[in-house]
Amino acid sequence: MGYQTNTSFKNIVLIVIFIQILQLILGLYFPVESFPNLIMQVALTIMTLGLVYYMLKGIFKATKEVGESNQKLNHIFESLDVAIWSHDMKSDKLLITPGIEKLYGRKQEEFYNDTLLWKKVIHPDDMYTQEDRRKMIQSGRSCTSTYRIIKPDGNVRWIQDRGIPTLDEKGDLIYFSSVLFDITDRKESEDQYRSLVEMSPDIISVIRNGKFIYMNAAGSRVLGTEDPSQLINKDVSEIASEQDILLIRESANQYNGSAKSENLIFEIKAARMDGAVIDVEVSMMPILYGGKSAVQLVGRDITQRKKSEETIREMAYYDTLTGLPNRNMFKQNLSTFIEKEVSQSFAVLFLDLDRFKVINDTKGHSTGDLLLVEVAKRLKAVIGQEGEVFRQGGDEFIILLENSRKEKVSCLSQNILDSFVKPIKVTGQEFFVTPSIGISMYPVDGTDQETLIKHADTAMYLAKERGKNNFQFYNESLNRNTTRKMELEQELRKSLELNQFMLYYQPKVNLETGKILGVEALIRWDHPTLGMVPPGEFIPLTEETGLIVPIGKWVLQEACRQSKEWEKGKAGSIQVAVNISVRQILDDDFVDFVQGVLKETELDPRLLELEITESIMQDFKRSSEILHKLKEIGVSISIDDFGTGYSSLNNLRFLPIDHIKIDKSFVDDITDHSKHSKNGSIVKTIIDLGQNMNFTIIAEGVEEEAQVDFLLKNACHIGQGYYYSKPLPAAELENYIKTRQKFLSEE
Repeated sequence: MGYQTNTSFKNIVLIVIFIQILQLILGLYFPVESFPNLIMQVALTIMTLGLVYYMLKGIFKATKEVGESNQKLNHIFESLDVAIWSHDMKSDKLLITPGIEKLYGRKQEEFYNDTLLWKKVIHPDDMYTQEDRRKMIQSGRSCTSTYRIIKPDGNVRWIQDRGIPTLDEKGDLIYFSSVLFDITDRKESEDQYRSLVEMSPDIISVIRNGKFIYMNAAGSRVLGTEDPSQLINKDVSEIASEQDILLIRESANQYNGSAKSENLIFEIKAARMDGAVIDVEVSMMPILYGGKSAVQLVGRDITQRKKSEETIREMAYYDTLTGLPNRNMFKQNLSTFIEKEVSQSFAVLFLDLDRFKVINDTKGHSTGDLLLVEVAKRLKAVIGQEGEVFRQGGDEFIILLENSRKEKVSCLSQNILDSFVKPIKVTGQEFFVTPSIGISMYPVDGTDQETLIKHADTAMYLAKERGKNNFQFYNESLNRNTTRKMELEQELRKSLELNQFMLYYQPKVNLETGKILGVEALIRWDHPTLGMVPPGEFIPLTEETGLIVPIGKWVLQEACRQSKEWEKGKAGSIQVAVNISVRQILDDDFVDFVQGVLKETELDPRLLELEITESIMQDFKRSSEILHKLKEIGVSISIDDFGTGYSSLNNLRFLPIDHIKIDKSFVDDITDHSKHSKNGSIVKTIIDLGQNMNFTIIAEGVEEEAQVDFLLKNACHIGQGYYYSKPLPAAELENYIKTRQKFLSEE
């Protein structure tokens, strides 16, 4: 069919088609239903009517101008990347623009020669779109179709086809035009975006009027269903918790009809379809969906992250063993108390368990841990709602009492002490532990964290020094003692490296003959600036700091070395006794260490005596194994300070013990004639006990002749004390031994 048309008809058709092209181009960037496009559609319609009127008028008045306009329009159509297909049904006249060749890859003449060619090149899978299109065109409605075509080279392209029909008064189709665009690139981008949305592990949904109108597959799975359609048209209030729904609705409402583009990000609780509640991190922003305002919601299930954060928080602020808040939480709460605008008195209680280290070392850390758990329960039960209990670390606890006066703090502290009168049962055993409590008061004893904690700690050490199992309030006079203790602890840590320790030796004497039977090695600390530090001052510090282990090893090595030196010299073989702490003897390598020292110094094991305390009896099985191994080496073993501990006499008889040493406090009682004195009855009992169990009895702290007479009268034949000699350095002791041997030989 040829290309036939008159100028007037052609101009009108071209103008109408040109306006449609502008509409379609705008439609590529604005959704058809969008508000700006609606305004544009109205404006373009008015423009169309105006232009038609103008052109009709111009047809009769300015044919030349119409011709020029027609030429300009032809240039425009040729430059546009679109194709136009116009068909006059009455005259069966067809107009096809050159753009058809670029879109379809076929010559313009092919379509004039075969008017059904446009239909033949449509992809077979998209032919279904044509029937709906035909019905709409015949009813006079414009329609936009999207389908694929196959080009001669086999390339498949996406086409958007905008059809515009014209009906006569009878409703018959008399004219039809179609504008075609290649939208392959846009379609592929849309498909890619859609794939990304569907592949996203996050919830991606669209909300309008408080309801879900779109939900991706991942979102439906997160919310407990495999079918996204189950969530469409569901009200957001059925998913979000009550406390969060208001936030979501307010956020959505502020975007309705708004041009805002910033995201809102917040966390909510969401109810899954199965009833489970999850934590969701949500971001929201306004979008146009289907040409109407809506809100896009992107959510991520952060339930596991929240649990991890809570776990981290618990690790940072709570003690894993007892479940109590830890010192980090204590400092945080203390800071809050201090920063309150209304300054009220409150108390900080620093609590340390007496003798816990002995239990922990003898019974093992697992038993110690169980004991700490029970201590925590007991403290919480006493404090109740009056304050909060924290675990500082080890066997130390802190108690914070808000709005408390000194009288109330004293009452609560006494209640804590009373609660520990009863033993604590752990692993079928009963343990007696007592607390020492130091107290600082705000604001009297300090107005900042560091000062309050330091002063409570200082007061606690005072409680220890005053016999333990008591509480003490901080006072200014404590500072001097605390400063001294801190200074000693700092110097103690480097004293071994700087060779500041030395050993003194106190003779053990046969009370009947005066002959020296051996010596006890006693450590002394000669500091270059502090002078000779008393053992009673620094030895407890070695226990607290753990330095007792390396210092104890040095004592054992030095004592064995010195004994060997005496053996080589004129003093002869002298058995040396060394005090061994519980922490030392229960070390896994202690027996091997003793063997190593004896081998290194070449000392006869019979010349080494190890003095242990009764506290080792608390772990009888392990203690028994270690002591028997030591006896196999050949060393002697004695129980020091007998009678002051808690040993079981029944178990004692099964241990390989050679000697029992009577504590000085009992020996002092021999010459004490006050009404409170037992007049040596305890000493008599210990001597009788030792004889019945075949132990050798040694009396410590013998200072008077009357004591010697009493001991000999009651069958105790060995003693040591100032009556014979004070502890002496090695060189002086050697001279003492020589002198005494000479004196005894002259008698």
